[in-house]
Amino acid sequence: MTADARTFAVRPAIAADWPALWAIVEPVVREGETYVYPLDLTSDQAREVWVERPPGATVVAEAADGTVLGTAKMGPNRPGHGDHVGTASFMVAPAARGLGVGRALGEHVVGWHRRHGFAGIQFNAVVESNVAAVRLWRSLGFEIVGTVPGAFRSPAHGRVGLHVMYLPLEE
Repeated sequence: MTADARTFAVRPAIAADWPALWAIVEPVVREGETYVYPLDLTSDQAREVWVERPPGATVVAEAADGTVLGTAKMGPNRPGHGDHVGTASFMVAPAARGLGVGRALGEHVVGWHRRHGFAGIQFNAVVESNVAAVRLWRSLGFEIVGTVPGAFRSPAHGRVGLHVMYLPLEE
């Protein structure tokens, strides 16, 4: 990681970013510890899942030298009568973990949902054993509103729970 990796900006993802995004998405998916995606997900399949279309958005956290350090996608959690509650997903390059990239992406996502008038943000499936993510989301005001016991098969921990986390955006 370069010295300027601690200086980064969050910006909208563009089509040309996909190779850099895939370099982050692929190892996270293959590890199998944080997402329910199939371990053999291809680049094309991942792009379909990760790159949001309007009204959603996909962003990258980019270092000053142009290195993509992380990514997030956001948008309505459900269509129709559920589209007033948003959701989001996040991935950070292994070499960029601990640099504040996840927090910057999280803060960006909360602001994006506020600006777009969402009533709240619901994370449908935060893996219970992903303690860094649970700690980060709690520090940003999310609460665990329920846990589905044993709903995730972690290669390292066996069956663990999936938390549903929520952040209200309206008073």
